[in-house]
Amino acid sequence: MRRVQGILLITGILALLVFSAGCTGSGGETVQVKPGDTVKVHYTGTFENGTVFDTSSGGEPLEFTVGGGRVIPGFDAGVLGMRVGETKTVHIPADQAYGPYREELVFVADPAGISGGENLTVGDQVAITLPDGRVIPGKVTNLSPGAVTLDANHRLAGEDLTFVISLVEIQ
Repeated sequence: MRRVQGILLITGILALLVFSAGCTGSGGETVQVKPGDTVKVHYTGTFENGTVFDTSSGGEPLEFTVGGGRVIPGFDAGVLGMRVGETKTVHIPADQAYGPYREELVFVADPAGISGGENLTVGDQVAITLPDGRVIPGKVTNLSPGAVTLDANHRLAGEDLTFVISLVEIQ
């Protein structure tokens, strides 16, 4: 009986070692996401009411370097400490997402100063050139004779967001 228990114990230990081999670092510690890691994640982003605004489901996972500035700060912070195969829900307030909605980014312009201005319709996306030469996207929100109202806020500005994030890989 002891021999059978010993074999089962050894088999169990070997199975555990094989299973956890991909989940540990060279020193045997569990690998968790830390700043500077390049990761791949699948995600689904929703508004507070549950409406999905973006997802990687059915496509390639999002790859980015944690702390590299490619994703919003709250998303970056949300993946810290995750392990491969882990899924978690992260609630991100607007100030850690795309910032507050700023009325000063809504302005009226002369359509003659916009390329194709004579054919604009509400909802069109336009490129807005700032005095310093930077170009930012804007959305046409209103049209009237001789005037076009443009909104240069990000479409998710002012929104608290929720993401379900699944860590696929740490590189």
